[in-house]
Amino acid sequence: METEPPNTRIPALAAYLQEHRSQAHRLLYHIVGLQRPFLLRSDLTDACDYLCHEDPALGESALSQALHQCEEAATDASWVYLALRQRVARWDYARIHLETMDLQKVSVAEYLAFKEHLATGGHEDPFGLEIDLAPFYRDQYKLKEAESIGRGVEFLNRRLSSRLFEEIGKGDQRLLSFLRMHSYRGQQLMLNDGINSVAELRNALRQALLPLRRRPTHAPYADVAADLRGLGFEAGWGADVERIRDTMSLLLDILEAPSPRALEEFLGRVPMIFSIAILSPHGWFGQSNVLGRPDTGGQVVYILDQVRSLEREMQRRLAEQGIDIEPRVIVLTRLIPEADGTLCNQRLEPIAGTRNALILRVPFRTAAGEVLPHWVSRFHIWPYLERYALDAERELLAELGGRPDLIIGNYSDGNLVASLMSQRLGVSQCNIAHALEKTKYLYSDLYWRDNEERYHFSAQFTADLIAMNTADFIIASTYQEIAGTDDSLGQYESYARFTMPGLYRVVAGVDVYDPKFNIVSPGANEDIYFPFTDDERRLRHLLPEIEDLVYGGERPGDTRGVLADRDKPLLFTMARLDRIKNITGLVDWYGRSPALRELTNLVVVAGHVDAGRSGDDEEREQIGVMHDLMSHHGLDGQVRWLGIHLEKQLAGELYRYMADRRGAFVQPALFEAFGLTVIEAMSSGLPTFATCFGGPLEIIENGISGFHIDPNHGDASAETIADFFRRCGEEPDLWQTLSDASLARVEARYTWRLYAERMMTLARVYGFWKYVTDLERAETRRYLEMLYGLQYRPVAKAMEG
Repeated sequence: METEPPNTRIPALAAYLQEHRSQAHRLLYHIVGLQRPFLLRSDLTDACDYLCHEDPALGESALSQALHQCEEAATDASWVYLALRQRVARWDYARIHLETMDLQKVSVAEYLAFKEHLATGGHEDPFGLEIDLAPFYRDQYKLKEAESIGRGVEFLNRRLSSRLFEEIGKGDQRLLSFLRMHSYRGQQLMLNDGINSVAELRNALRQALLPLRRRPTHAPYADVAADLRGLGFEAGWGADVERIRDTMSLLLDILEAPSPRALEEFLGRVPMIFSIAILSPHGWFGQSNVLGRPDTGGQVVYILDQVRSLEREMQRRLAEQGIDIEPRVIVLTRLIPEADGTLCNQRLEPIAGTRNALILRVPFRTAAGEVLPHWVSRFHIWPYLERYALDAERELLAELGGRPDLIIGNYSDGNLVASLMSQRLGVSQCNIAHALEKTKYLYSDLYWRDNEERYHFSAQFTADLIAMNTADFIIASTYQEIAGTDDSLGQYESYARFTMPGLYRVVAGVDVYDPKFNIVSPGANEDIYFPFTDDERRLRHLLPEIEDLVYGGERPGDTRGVLADRDKPLLFTMARLDRIKNITGLVDWYGRSPALRELTNLVVVAGHVDAGRSGDDEEREQIGVMHDLMSHHGLDGQVRWLGIHLEKQLAGELYRYMADRRGAFVQPALFEAFGLTVIEAMSSGLPTFATCFGGPLEIIENGISGFHIDPNHGDASAETIADFFRRCGEEPDLWQTLSDASLARVEARYTWRLYAERMMTLARVYGFWKYVTDLERAETRRYLEMLYGLQYRPVAKAMEG
């Protein structure tokens, strides 16, 4: 592996501290004087900026530059420890002694140990568990450039395709073995036992191509099947002569001189994915009457749309390759006997819009084997997952009649179950995080004990660490999800190094330069979320119901607020009612902004209005905040709060209704991993304002296809929104220009068709490299099995007790 070049700022900083002791001490003394053991980048830059007003030269100093690069500082009366982020996932750690102004580089373990010392008041464990996965990565292929992160499959193909045939006879023999392994329920595909060497394969391909070139291009496979079978070829090369010729020519080119593009195209045609299992245990997973319930939102929408797009893509590819097999997609989730008016107590539920996809529900069971009847928060399900993995595996095998070809995990719980199941079945595993809790809650690792009763991060972060390292490939919706920005940590990057005092310390957990990471962005269901100008598809029969929802009178328990002025444009938001989604923050911004209140009405679809209807502690807390804010700001004539669950068709038409009224959508989350509601709104042609933290920063081109807002600066965000509506009054074309740009952005980058095509290619490529190389990482797997058995299991079992 290449060594990282040294950070030149360290020696420059050391020299500055000695040459400008007084100036440097002033700034460091000010930082320590804040009397906060841990400071974030924003705290440090604010401290620098405060003193730089009095001493401008300080702003140009090596210390000021270092603090602007510093992601975090830890301080006590004698020391300032700095975590310096050179670039994405490349760190230096240093400490400065306040009396001598000496600077010393420290290791990540020493830095984390100091944090533990501060967090525990000096009661850290000197012999605690230290997790270090770096030794297992030394001989593995890694990306070098931050710009390449999230394009792992491209990197693998470039690096490995050139080396596949370097060892004479071995590489092409592995390719031959790979082609001979494919079958479906006893039906041999691609090659039969008539071809036993690469020389025979080359010769058979040449012999097959000569007569195929004389055949009509659209002649079906059946016309040439007997001739091809005699040469050693089975079904799977193509549905007609033209496709068969193209596929065989691709293989000949690879055998002659493998190229990344040809290899990816060829593997994309190999019939190897016939069934997929998708894991999503937590929440209320269903197709109706579930959205808006606790733990039930964008992930459910994502998976249902994912299933439809994957099934269509599987059908297309199998048909193109001449395979008459109906693919299967099964979503494994939890069966909840106390279903509360949903279908979550039904074992099987066909997925609408598909031919063969199903929801398969399997109950949680206690240690005594009893079915758990009620809903359980995603933070409290860890004791049930191991038993669930075994039960779900048995049900899945019975339903499919064999093992799936790919297992996709979702969120921390689904990814852990996918890890357990894929290891037992020997199936490729794909992880999708959706949202990693670790970056949502400040210092959730360091002060994990303070939140353990409510969130159980001890189990969740351990499960994340295991699942991330067992996965064959990981799908992220955005670059930021993996690696952050120049000024902020990526969600996955945060798992590289962290500590949970008294539990364990991670000095090398996840490497975002690993080629397992790939960016594949989802879209919105095009049957539900389409432009408001598409009159032929509009569901205008729903408009009276929507009018009543928006402008109707009070519905006790379901709504609060009646809009007094129907002529104002509508500002619209829709999300779960939890702290991170920050709906209460938006209501507070609106209430404090005379300009925004003068220009718009606000419509909020979130949670429940009646706290007694909620089964989630955090939601009940936010419900109370919402009522307090509406009363404090006197918003009952300007804000319409709908505490109801909307079916998707009604939600889709509601977006378009807001566009009819020349309104806008606001997504004010403190952090949003991706932002499906942003895509839904933009797909409807509704101008959108969304958080600058997370996926929306990449989805929206600021000022072109929407606007970024900073949820930590609510007054400025409110002014940004108000300014847009003021300008719309002065510039008649502005609203339409933003609307058109939103639609164009989604069409170019965020569709389920593009998503499914990429996912199916990735599954094949990673399956191939796993077969012909050691990408399975057997040594790492054994280490993780130990971590699971000795660390995760005791923590999870203790929760049930």
